[in-house]
This record gives sequence, structure tokens and C-alpha cells, in this order.
Amino acid sequence: MPAAVPPDSSADRTEADAIVIGSGLAGLVAAAELIDAGKRVILLEQEPESNLGGQAHWSFGGLFLVDSPEQRHLGVRDSLELATQDWFGAAAFDRPEDHWPKRWAEAYLDFAAGEKRAWLHEQGMRFFPVVGWAERGGYGAIGHGNSVPRFHITWGTGPGVVAPFVRRVNAGVEDGSVSAHFRHRVDELLTEDGAVVGVRGSVLAPSHAERGAPSTREVVGEFSCRAPAVLVASGGIGGNHDLVREQWPARLGTPPTTMLSGVPAHVDGRMLAISERAGGRLINGDRMWHYVEGITNWDPIWPQHGIRILPGPSSLWFDATGKRLPVPLFPGFDTLGTLAHLRATGHDHSWFVLTQRIIEKEFALSGSEQNPDLTGKDLGLLAKRIGPGAPGPVEAFKQHGADFVVADTLTELVAGMQELSPETPIDVANVIAEVEARDREIDNPFTKDLQITALRGARSYRGDKLIRVAAPHRLLDPKAGPLIAVKLHVLTRKSLGGLETDLASRVLGPDGNPVPGLYAAGEAAGFGGGGIHGYRALEGTFLGGCLFSGRTAGRAMAGA
Repeated sequence: MPAAVPPDSSADRTEADAIVIGSGLAGLVAAAELIDAGKRVILLEQEPESNLGGQAHWSFGGLFLVDSPEQRHLGVRDSLELATQDWFGAAAFDRPEDHWPKRWAEAYLDFAAGEKRAWLHEQGMRFFPVVGWAERGGYGAIGHGNSVPRFHITWGTGPGVVAPFVRRVNAGVEDGSVSAHFRHRVDELLTEDGAVVGVRGSVLAPSHAERGAPSTREVVGEFSCRAPAVLVASGGIGGNHDLVREQWPARLGTPPTTMLSGVPAHVDGRMLAISERAGGRLINGDRMWHYVEGITNWDPIWPQHGIRILPGPSSLWFDATGKRLPVPLFPGFDTLGTLAHLRATGHDHSWFVLTQRIIEKEFALSGSEQNPDLTGKDLGLLAKRIGPGAPGPVEAFKQHGADFVVADTLTELVAGMQELSPETPIDVANVIAEVEARDREIDNPFTKDLQITALRGARSYRGDKLIRVAAPHRLLDPKAGPLIAVKLHVLTRKSLGGLETDLASRVLGPDGNPVPGLYAAGEAAGFGGGGIHGYRALEGTFLGGCLFSGRTAGRAMAGA
């Protein structure tokens, strides 16, 4: 990744064409577009320069593309019509506030099926040739889920997504069109006659904290700066568990007592309230995206640091008491449907039960740091994915992670599970019965077990058969062992609501009219419109939403 934009001691420039709040992906894309338009930009970020790129840096780098060359090469037939069917089936827009989110969804789908790939390719971005199949759904044709694989992994993962825009912003710093200021926390949006005209905030003490680690909030000064256009690109609320619980919707049950964090603590949502005080309207705050396959990071960077397992479809999924999850709540099929079901059980955790053969083929870990082969563009290391053994980071979690149980027999495995959760009695007999019944089904080419049907169907896709889905086998086959159980936790991640924006990324007020001078992009805007995903996401759409809304905002601000 290119060197970080150098920090400045104070935001002494009091005038510019635009102010960008947040140096994550959406903010960097917007700044790059403003630079290309010949505008002067002030970039403000409360964290140290080590955090340049925000959450995108930590991501797996998955991007939602429609009818791509990679899909066609693998025999996947996709189209804008099919993607639209899937998106709107997942989003289930049903509120008056969904007017702009629906329009953003339509515009983004056109982008994903049109110029998105070519635009990124021109800037040097490349994609792993095997397209992933995330959020498979399992309902009817117009229900939630991706009908076909659309998860395109960026060569270089999250840092590879961020790099082109860091380069463009670095060039702006070098030629003087960008003034970048880290450790500058915005506390207020300045308004005059109803228009946002600048910002006021606190200069925080210098920090040498590594990327993602907590930094001091000691205030050592104040600053203010003015511009006719101000962009809020400050992210969501996933690091603020109190706010997550406050906005938790009843349809997802009660909020967990304990959760892991999929984002650093500074992802706290504070700019949302600040923007609301300046006249912006927040919508769909009860729509959120949290994972249920979180595991405790054995080598944490931020508080309560969790990592998500990106599972293939073969593991058996049990709730905390040892009851198998119902159809179609299989691994990788319906994130929020599974979350709602598990919250109704009254417990904060659940279990995967699998074999060594499954973990070697099907376990991937979300995060650029957990995928050194793809992140480092290391072909030699990448080749090991299709060989024997689990990827190094996965094996490290199996050996060191607090949530893993490994055993030679099922009785020993369940005993280990009980030891990890002594407060919740596990129905040992039911777990054993489910595993044995599932194994009897595997021995026959026919089955009434829809999970077995699903994994056999998945292997009809070349990408899954090659690197993602293990050949069907009995869990109790000694040759496939040892047996593994993984304790899974709720992992906070994304806000699906945010500041309501029109198609020019202008923040709207309670009266539906734009707040002059105020724009929003990325997660702060619900990735567009205040909730482009509706109730559910199709994966690969969070980075894409930052790219699209950041580009839209930058171009709109440049033309304002």
C-alpha cells in the first residue's frame, strides 16, 4: 500500500472548495474526484495517519459485480434483471423513507452491471478469478439471496481496493490541492442561514497507535475551517455497542448481552448526531448488519476484536443448547435470518460442528490480515489453498483460538463444547442423533436433508468445487477427522441506515429538501440514500457502496 498521507500539525487553511470528514474509502474516493476536478480539499480524520483507508483496509476486498468476465469464464449467467430481482428481494423496501434508498439501489445496480469494473480496472484493480457465492438465500426466487455467485475478491484484498485512491490523494497532497489533517476531530458543523459552511473541532494529542488500536482522546487544541461543501464520510456505529443496542430492532429479538466487535472502537457514529444537529435527517437506524459467525481473535488489535468465519455450506449448525438450526439457516445462506432465529433462543452463542476435511476446504476468515496470500499477492502461498491442510491463519485459530474444540470422538467433542459454555446445558443426545442421522443421509445419493442437497448443488458450480465446498462425507469418518466444534458469537459490523441523501449525495432535512452545503457518503449515508440495502445485504456491496457513493459525492461537490 502506498505511504500514508503525511499529517499536518493544524488545519490552518481556513478556506477550500470542499471539506471531507473521514479518511476511509468513501472519503478518499470523494477527495480523489474533487482533486481530478481541480478543487482544493481539506481532509480531516480524528485517528492517526496509520488508519488511512478506514474499515476498507481490514476487509476481504469483496465486490459485487454483475455479468463480469470472471463470472462468464466460470459459466455463471448473470444479468442486471436477475441482480435487481435479488437486490429488491433482499431489501424488502416497505417504508416511505425508502424512496431515495430505492433510487440509489437502482443506480448502484446499473453501476455494478455497467462501468464499475472497467472504472476500477483502469486504476489498476484486479480480481481473483474464482467468484464467491455469498448470502445464498434458500427461499423463493424473489426472496433474499444471491441467485448466482457475485462476490469478486480484489487481488490485494482491502488494501488493494484502497490503494488507487490513496495514490490519487497522495498526489493531491504533493501538488498542494489537498491539505490532510489527522488527529482533527470534528465536533460541530458550522451553519449560517441554514447552510453548512464549515466545521469546528478539537485537535487531539499525537498518537503512535497502530492501525485499528485505540488512540488517546486528549484534546490539545481547537480548529475550524470553512468551505462551501462539507462531506460526512465518517462511517457507522459498529464499534459503539451501547448505540447498537439502543437501535437494535425488535424483529431481530433482544440485543445480545455480549458481542464481539468487527470494527475498531473509533467507529462510534458520533458524526451522525452532529450532522442531525446541523439539520440532516437520519433514517432507518434500526436496520443493521451483524454476523453470527464471529470468533474471538486470539491476537487482538482493538477491544473485543472478533473475526468472522466465511463458511462453506457443510458444517452442521447448532444453537447453544445443541438444537440444529432450521432450514434454510445453513452456513452462508441468510445472515440476518440466522441472527433473528438465534436471538429468539435466549443465548448469545451457537456452534458449528465439522471435520478437519471441511475446515481445510471451507473456512475462510474475513479480513485482509487473515488472508496473507491474497493481500500480499503471493501466488506461491495462494497455491496452498488447493492443497492439503487448512490455510495458515485458519490453522492458527484452530490451535490458539478460545472458541475451538478439537476431538477424535463425538462424545469427547460435545464434552469440550460443554466445557466452553458451562452455563448452558447442551443436549448431548440430540447432537449425537443429528450427526449420526446426517451421516446416514450422506451414504445415499438421495436425501431429504436440504443442507446435503444444497452442498451437492453448490459443487455443481466450478468455483465452489475447486476451492470452497468439501466433497460430501460422513462427519464421523475417521479419515476426515479430527472432529471440530467452533463456538460462534454475534459480531457487530455495519449500519444499514444513515443520513438521507438524494442522488447527488446531498443530505436532506426533515422537510425533504437538501441542507445547503452538506453531503454524505459511505456507511454514514447507509451507503447511499440513507439505506441502499433495505433490510438485508447481498455481500460485496459495502465496499461497492462506499466506492459508488464516494464517487457520486465527489463529482456532485465538484459541480456544486
